Amino acid sequence: MKLWGGRFRKAENQLMEEFNKSFGYDCILYKKDIEGSVAHVHMQVKCGLLTEEEGKSITEGLKGILEDVENGKLALDGEYEDIHSFTEINLIQRIGDVGKKLHTARSRNDQVAVDMRLYAKEKANDLVDLISEFKATIKDVADKNPVMMPGYTHLQRAQVVTFKHHLMAYYSMFDRDEKRIKNAIEILDESPLGCGALAGTTHDIDRSITCEQLGFKKVVDNFMDGVSDRDYLLELMSDFSIIMMHLSRLSEELILWSSQEFGFVEIDDLYTTGSSIMPQKKNPDGAELIRGKTGRVYGNLFGLFTVMKGIPLAYNKDMQEDKEGFFDSVHTLEMCIQIMDRMIATLKVNEDKMKQAVKNGFLNATEVADYLVKNNVAFRDAHGIVGSIVIYCEDNKKAIEDLTLEELYKFSDAFKEDIYDFIDYESILNKGIKKNLK
Repeated sequence: MKLWGGRFRKAENQLMEEFNKSFGYDCILYKKDIEGSVAHVHMQVKCGLLTEEEGKSITEGLKGILEDVENGKLALDGEYEDIHSFTEINLIQRIGDVGKKLHTARSRNDQVAVDMRLYAKEKANDLVDLISEFKATIKDVADKNPVMMPGYTHLQRAQVVTFKHHLMAYYSMFDRDEKRIKNAIEILDESPLGCGALAGTTHDIDRSITCEQLGFKKVVDNFMDGVSDRDYLLELMSDFSIIMMHLSRLSEELILWSSQEFGFVEIDDLYTTGSSIMPQKKNPDGAELIRGKTGRVYGNLFGLFTVMKGIPLAYNKDMQEDKEGFFDSVHTLEMCIQIMDRMIATLKVNEDKMKQAVKNGFLNATEVADYLVKNNVAFRDAHGIVGSIVIYCEDNKKAIEDLTLEELYKFSDAFKEDIYDFIDYESILNKGIKKNLK
C-alpha cells in the first residue's frame, strides 16, 4: 500500500521505488511522527474534523504503534516508502478505515517538517546538556591543575601560562557553542503543522492547538516557507561544525602533549589503543578520531548547503536528502563530546615536564623587556636588547635568569639586582593582570 497512486496508469518502476524510499533512515523519526500525528488528531477533534470517538480510536492506535515499536513487537523495517507510510499503514491495519481519516488537513510536506523540527529541537537540547556537563569537567580539571606551562604561538614556546588558563580557553569556546545552540533552538521553535503541501487547507483548522500541544513557541508565518525551510538544520549543522572544530583543536593539543616529545599529559588507557605490530605503542586514537570526524561533520553541512542552493519554492524531493547528514552529525557530535569529556576527566598532567619546558624556552624574555621599560628604556630598544641577550644565551647554553648581573650589564646598565625576582617564573604569574592566569 502507498499513500498515493490514484492518478497513475502504471506501477512504479522497481528501481525507482527503491531509489525513492527513505524509510531505511527516516525511521529514526518514528516517535516524532507519532507525536505530531497525535497532536494533529487532537486538533482535528477540536475543529470538528473527527468525532470524539474517532479521535480516541486513532490516538489509541497511534500510541499502540509507539508502544509496540518500543517493546520490540513491531519492527522498523519492511517495504514502506517512508516513516509516514509506516505510521499510517500500520494504523489502518490496526484500527480499520477510521485510520484513513488521520491525514485530513495534512500533507507529508508539513508532516515531515514538524517531525524534523521536533527531532532537531530535542537533539539540540540534548547537546546543550552534554556541552554543559563537558564544561563542568573542563573547569574541574583546570581548577585542580593551576601549574605553569609554556604558552605557544606558531607552535613555538612564547610565554609562561598555566595549564588551567590554557584549558579554560576551551571552556570559553564551548560556552559560546552552548549559546549558539540555544539561539538556534529559539529560531527553529516554530510549528509548520497546518501548512499543508504549500498552501494551507480549506478546512477551518486551528494551528495554535497543535503548536501548543507540541511545545512550539509559535506557528510559522508563511505556509510555503514552513514546508520548504531547512535553515534551522543548516544553522544547527553550522554550530555543530564549530563545536567539532573546537574539539579538533583540543584533540590536536592532546595528541601533541601526550607524545614523548612533549610528555605534558598522559591519556588514560581507556581512550587509547595499541599497534598490531609494535608492542610498545599507546596511540591517542580517541583524540585522532575526533579530529578525523570533524571533516565528516563539515561534509554533512556543505552537502545540505548544496542540496538547498537551487531549490524553488516550495517542497521538492531534493529535501529528502536533509536527513542522513543531519542524523549522522548529531550522532557524531554526541559521541565526540562524550569521549572528549571522559578523556579530559581522566587526563594525567605531568607538572615536572611542563615546568622543565618553561625553563628551557626563554619564556621570560618579554618580561625582561618589560623590566627595561619600567627602568626608562623605550620598548623598541628594550626589544632589541633582549633579542641580543637571547642570542648570547643560546651561544653560551644558558637561560636568561642564569646570567650574572655583570653579563647583563654588557647589554644595558638599566639592569639591577631586582631583575632576578622580576623574571622568576612564579613571580611573573603574580604580576599585573597575569594573576588571572592562575
